[in-house]
Amino acid sequence: MLHNRVTFTETKNGKHRTLPISDEVMGAVKTKQSGLLFDVNYQSYRKMLKEIKPDLPVGQTVHVLRHTFAAHFMMNGGNILTLQKIMGHASIQQTMTYAHFARDYQLDAIKFNPLRGCIHIPIHIIGETWASIAPR
Repeated sequence: MLHNRVTFTETKNGKHRTLPISDEVMGAVKTKQSGLLFDVNYQSYRKMLKEIKPDLPVGQTVHVLRHTFAAHFMMNGGNILTLQKIMGHASIQQTMTYAHFARDYQLDAIKFNPLRGCIHIPIHIIGETWASIAPR
């Protein structure tokens, strides 16, 4: 770990991935001298998940955590390309499965329109100008 970044070396696709971490996480990580970074009881986790989702296929428990992270990342306004890098997906198509969680992503068409605020559109009703819209 260097400059609030952590590098994962044992990934599913075999590629190393370096990601930023918050000051809070960095502080918690620095206190660990050795051993596992997180003390997780996987049996308890699997049991709890089985109670919530009994039909979950074998081997999907960690995937549930990744999926939950990705969904909430997008719901909080995260960028799909950033999510691709975080998840380590080789193609954007893999990451696009989470795009539907994006919060009002279509409103970005208005928010990031380079002509926003420059257009004055008159509204005509029965041949007369009734009002006009000037985006703010």
